[in-house]
Amino acid sequence: MTRVSTGRRAAGRTRPLYAILALSGTLVAAACSAPGGSSTTTANSAPASVTTTCGTDPVTLKGYFETGFPLPKTLADEFTAQFPNVKFDIREDQFAVITQNAPRVLSDDPPDLMRLPQVSELAKDNLLLNMDTYAKAYGWDKWPPSQLEQMRFGSNGERGDGSLVAMGLNFSMTGIFYNKKLAAQIGMTEAPKTLAEFDTVLQKAKDAGLTPINQFNGGATGGLAFPLQNLMAAYGEPGPINDWIFNKQGATIDTPSNLQATQHLEKWIKSGYLAKDINSQDYATMMSRFIGGKSLFIFSGDWESGNLDKQMAGNAGFFLMPPAQAGGKQAAMSAPLTYGISAKSKNADCAAFFLNWVATDQKARDIGVKVGGSHPMGPDNAYMPEVAQGTVTASTLAAGATIGKDNGAMDFIANATGAIYAKSWTPQLQKLVAGQQTPQGLLTAVQKDYESQVKG
Repeated sequence: MTRVSTGRRAAGRTRPLYAILALSGTLVAAACSAPGGSSTTTANSAPASVTTTCGTDPVTLKGYFETGFPLPKTLADEFTAQFPNVKFDIREDQFAVITQNAPRVLSDDPPDLMRLPQVSELAKDNLLLNMDTYAKAYGWDKWPPSQLEQMRFGSNGERGDGSLVAMGLNFSMTGIFYNKKLAAQIGMTEAPKTLAEFDTVLQKAKDAGLTPINQFNGGATGGLAFPLQNLMAAYGEPGPINDWIFNKQGATIDTPSNLQATQHLEKWIKSGYLAKDINSQDYATMMSRFIGGKSLFIFSGDWESGNLDKQMAGNAGFFLMPPAQAGGKQAAMSAPLTYGISAKSKNADCAAFFLNWVATDQKARDIGVKVGGSHPMGPDNAYMPEVAQGTVTASTLAAGATIGKDNGAMDFIANATGAIYAKSWTPQLQKLVAGQQTPQGLLTAVQKDYESQVKG
């Protein structure tokens, strides 16, 4: 079997987890295919029959993975340890690059497994394998429906129902990480219970000479969308936001509650609660500063839990954005770490077997929690590893249970269309920081871009 690497490796990383939305992997060409009955299909037609093993012949799975995140590679290594006939050839790229490259890569140099950005356009163009037959064969359709709805795409062009066109390695969730030592300096001994209490903490941090919030917002994929969506969750219900992300007919992001959220973010900016250089800051810098004790809060996700448990052992905490009113339900961005199989994959059966293994194998689920820091996919009664109390991982898993109880899971607003993150949310939020955009103007502009992209 010939192995040809065509990707470039990420360089200069000093920590295992860096970029929140940086996608990486090494695409390769393999001269053999997995055994089984899968054939090239489009997103509109599933394979007539599938084989639910990788067989015993040598197989090389081509992967296009996410840079800076050890979970996929760690899972791949364990899979090869259990199934030595299966090797991985992995290419890595940053999120902005993979977003731009996704259609071309899926069409011209199709990987067997690919970390996906937004799926609607890819499914619409029949670039993703329809996995309905695999869902039936493996029993994925018996899992809680909420686990899979974000990865379904219907013939009406809306997400949330229809055929399964992707699968998750786990469920990730975002919230607020904090430095416990810095919090103690300003008298914060527990998580704020309301948005007003959180504002009070931010002012105390500023008065004490601390940087209250540090958030990356440079480049093509800025991170101010994280606190903004958290504020949207504090002021409004997650349902209308999900409708917008899923491209439901008539959905809009320009609502009164979202305007309140955007105005609140502007208030934070004008009050000096955010680091002054956020528009030139990348994710790696944000994480480096937080781990180095230079900011009280960051908005990020549970994929950092294992990293922070190692690098800030006992000194990092996590909480969900508090509601605007005391006792209100809590919501958060909670979405699968989404991977798909190219419609042109030569090893689709083995790729699907890997995805099922990730959700059902005990060792794989251990890795999902301890390395990925978040809840694995799978049935309700699936094995869950024990997690030490007092760790960041324990806090993020507990927060995930709260979101499930409150039915507060939202997809990421950057996933509404393939271009909305880089071409609308990021530049508009950068303008808001620079004082060149108003909250109402931002929402109006994003909605206009959204309608153009959905219709296009």
